[in-house]
Amino acid sequence: MSSKMNTFRLKKILVLALVMAGIVSCKKHFDVLPKTELDASQVYRDVYDANSAVMGIYGKFMGLADRYIILNELRGDLLQYTENADQFLRELSTHNVSPDNPYINPRPFYELIINCNDALKNFDIMLQKKTLKQDEYSQRYSDIACLRSFLYLQLGIHYGEVPYVTEALENITDINDPSRFPKLKFNDLLDALIKFTDNLPFLEDYPPAVGNSLSASLNIFLDNYSTQKIFINKKCFLGDLHLWKGNYSRAATYYKQIIDYNGSTGTGENFFSQYRMGTSDANYLVDYSRDGDASTLIMNDGWRGIFDSRALENEKRFGREWLWALPYDSRFKPANPLIALFSPIGGKYLVKPSKTIIDNWNNQQQNPVANAGAGTGIPYDARGLLSVSNIGGQPVVMKFIYDYINYATNTPYNPLNKNGRWFLYRQSHLYLRFAEAANAEGAIAPGLHRLAYALFNNGLRTNFQFPAGTPAVDQAKYQNTFFLPDVYRFDARQIDVPSAIRGPHHRNTGIRGRALLRNYQFPVGADSLTAIETGLIEEGALENAFEGTRWADLLRFALRRNNPAIIADRIADKLTKDGVGNAGAVRARLMNRDWYLPFKLQ
Repeated sequence: MSSKMNTFRLKKILVLALVMAGIVSCKKHFDVLPKTELDASQVYRDVYDANSAVMGIYGKFMGLADRYIILNELRGDLLQYTENADQFLRELSTHNVSPDNPYINPRPFYELIINCNDALKNFDIMLQKKTLKQDEYSQRYSDIACLRSFLYLQLGIHYGEVPYVTEALENITDINDPSRFPKLKFNDLLDALIKFTDNLPFLEDYPPAVGNSLSASLNIFLDNYSTQKIFINKKCFLGDLHLWKGNYSRAATYYKQIIDYNGSTGTGENFFSQYRMGTSDANYLVDYSRDGDASTLIMNDGWRGIFDSRALENEKRFGREWLWALPYDSRFKPANPLIALFSPIGGKYLVKPSKTIIDNWNNQQQNPVANAGAGTGIPYDARGLLSVSNIGGQPVVMKFIYDYINYATNTPYNPLNKNGRWFLYRQSHLYLRFAEAANAEGAIAPGLHRLAYALFNNGLRTNFQFPAGTPAVDQAKYQNTFFLPDVYRFDARQIDVPSAIRGPHHRNTGIRGRALLRNYQFPVGADSLTAIETGLIEEGALENAFEGTRWADLLRFALRRNNPAIIADRIADKLTKDGVGNAGAVRARLMNRDWYLPFKLQ
């Protein structure tokens, strides 16, 4: 096959994901849009058809975005239904769900799982027939296998016990046969997922195209956009699996490999800022044009721009913050379901921020700024203003619709253009979970609680600083965690005397430091383990609100601590403040560990 024909087939394959991002200039790159459905008679002949299968699966996965957000956020304490919501969304928020509620039907997850199973089966056949090379097989098999494990983790989180099906079924209703597919309890499901996913042959990103491999690669640049963010990050996901299971060192090992994605030595902006949670030339800090002046909050750049492809230097920001995000373009299927979910203009406006999260943001305190004459600092967390807007007198979650709604005018850029991204995993998720693992292991080494605290507060260098008066010759002994077990070692040194040292993490500011907030304050006499866990729960809400992580976070901490109040108190607080539901009755059910949805495959 000629190189020209290979490139043409590549374009047909990649158009499904790439043009939906709004990052490809019209049709100058592509001639034909492929179908999103998989047709067994037309795939699995060669590597290009294998690529088509991969992209078809991801295209179908994108149809789950609204369901993913609804199940993970509306069931939590940060998202509430609006007056436009139907009874089924209201049931999810109040934890009084009927078995026929369409949002809890696991069928869409299993349809995609069966697609994954079919692809994995055929990849095996292609390897045997030598129509896929070993490396081509390992990369594509591992990607789809990991995505399937991700879907199963979601099912376990929401249903508690589910059938674990790894066959390519002809009839999806066969899943309802308990003699063939008995349900696995969540803990047993985690064991099965870890055993399978840990042993995948390839855990890196798809390798970039080089020379003649362009036509076969799934990692290329078009208009300066890397396709690698479309695909699940396997190491992050494996870290999550082990975190759920309580294998904390193993979880931290996977997370640290991503934190040190650019290695332990190097120079340049990307080396010092990508996945380092630090300052960068692509500014993603909460920032003001005049320090301490609340009226000068920067909106066209900084932290808000993490969620807006129109913001200044967004592609730098995107590549250094996001690990997994999938693009939508209004010209192509699947349509962006998140505008319908969140937007009051051009959408259905079905959900809104809860009063709980608004109160939490308002109860934070920014750092004082001496030259502004403010002794206490601005009395709220500006991430609230950057995550939520008031449109027509209604609070609107903006994170997923900034590409559609102009932040300055609160009107659409173009009502017919509903581009956007489904944001799934970013460095703040990575650092909160790494800190969670480090904190949980605090008993094995002095300093691990302190490390966890540093990562979600004001950073490594500040929390491991040398004491005042330390001689210059001894300062290099500090600003690091070299005394901790290997996986927890960070070099955050910024030393000039007697020789210049710039550790890979010397710019690390911590999550709250990046938001200009004071450090999390422990109650007097609090136990470090539980106090830091509580801080991580609260910071996860403030930083990652509405991004699809909340229910899972609450559930994981409740299971670890064997404390149902972690869930029950927060849900009751939401319902009470929003004036909906019988908060006392809901709290009682959740205290009784009634956490999982009824499983009914319809």
